[in-house]
Amino acid sequence: MGSPARPRVQVIGPSRIPTGFRSAAPTLCVRMMRQMRVVEKRQLLSADEIGRTLQRLAHEIVEKSGGTKDLALIGVRRRGVPLSERLAKTIRTSSGVDIPVGTIDITLYRDDLSTVGPQPVVHSNEINFPVDDRDLVIVDDVLYTGRTIRAAMNGLFDLGRPKRIRLCVLIDRGHREMPIEASFVGSHVQTSDTEIVEVHLKEVDGDERVVLVDRVP
Repeated sequence: MGSPARPRVQVIGPSRIPTGFRSAAPTLCVRMMRQMRVVEKRQLLSADEIGRTLQRLAHEIVEKSGGTKDLALIGVRRRGVPLSERLAKTIRTSSGVDIPVGTIDITLYRDDLSTVGPQPVVHSNEINFPVDDRDLVIVDDVLYTGRTIRAAMNGLFDLGRPKRIRLCVLIDRGHREMPIEASFVGSHVQTSDTEIVEVHLKEVDGDERVVLVDRVP
């Protein structure tokens, strides 16, 4: 008999660092890349399933918004950006309306006087339309602690006074530290503290799938 198949093990790279950590200071990234190995446990979504999920989410956004009036999408860099662009394309195809799409970039900032670790802050944004009185939907790949989304909301309020801000995520993996919930969720996934949800998108990664991996020593 042949040897049993071994689980796939890989060293995590910069684009694989989970949401909330992947934009950390360089020293943090280097330390994580040196120490963190992950083993793939199972596939959560295939490319076709991602496509169908985004179709559903786009229709839900329009339906629960009462149409496209004042609607705009804000993608959280990195993978929230192509997701928001795909949602906008689907909405345009179904309704014939081009809704504005912006980008917000969240990074981790560590104050040497802080005792609570790196905090997400807005690094930059590309929002070429006024947010006042807009019905904004923040789009991200994975919702985890909620800290990244809180930083994004704070950044949007610095730009003006939206009529409403809601959240759309492809995956909600739980473990919230903030009272933040998504209005539009592709899939709820139960995870442990050591597990990571990896979203692969062709625009960023060259392939298309969502997988659950676990950290190994």
